[in-house]
Amino acid sequence: MSGHSKWSTIKRKKGAADAKRGKIFTRLIKEITVAARNGGGDEDANPRLRTAVQNANAQNMPKDNIKRAILRGTGELPGVTYEEHLYEGYGVGGVAIIIETLTDNANRTTPEIRFLFEKYGGHMAKSGAALFSFDRRGLFIVDKSTDEELLMEVVLEAGALDIVTEEDAFEVLSEATDYATVQNALEKGGFNIIESSLAYIPHNLLSLSKADGENILAILDALDDHEDVQKFFTNFDIPDDAELG
Repeated sequence: MSGHSKWSTIKRKKGAADAKRGKIFTRLIKEITVAARNGGGDEDANPRLRTAVQNANAQNMPKDNIKRAILRGTGELPGVTYEEHLYEGYGVGGVAIIIETLTDNANRTTPEIRFLFEKYGGHMAKSGAALFSFDRRGLFIVDKSTDEELLMEVVLEAGALDIVTEEDAFEVLSEATDYATVQNALEKGGFNIIESSLAYIPHNLLSLSKADGENILAILDALDDHEDVQKFFTNFDIPDDAELG
């Protein structure tokens, strides 16, 4: 389906091997805090918060951590104020990369992201320079043990665009405007949602050489390690013979 899709699969595998749970929790806590700050602490009235809490539960985050993050977001507990920033750029081979960050200091984050692009032979681009190659979509990663026919019936009736079968999960795509509707249908259907979010899905995929593919995987790995990076999206097809870090 997309470079993002394959990288998601790789990250799920690597996450288990690398035991990056602390890093995952930090990102989830930031997202919960910002979601509560922007839309309030009621999950039923705040779809972004409900999604963030669902993703935290899927990672077995302790309930107390979730509660404290919500209270920091609503101002009932003291905490850091995070700002949302979107960065765009290009890596080797003309691969577009979109990066979503939550940071308490954009003056620190911006040059660090620019440095990573340049370190791996790419460059940061102006706003809109890469976005035109992507569509904003709802993305739901559903446990592979799910009945595929039933899943398809439920989500298509709710307005989903497509279902993609990956090695370890189903990926359901929707229009961004239908995100909440598909989310509700999955919840009511009792499906096990591993992760869900609004994502940038590329129109087309770029084929790269083994060397360029490994270079892009290296910058994505570096972005994955950056404390302010929440998510990123690309438009390249990972070569089958590329060596993963």
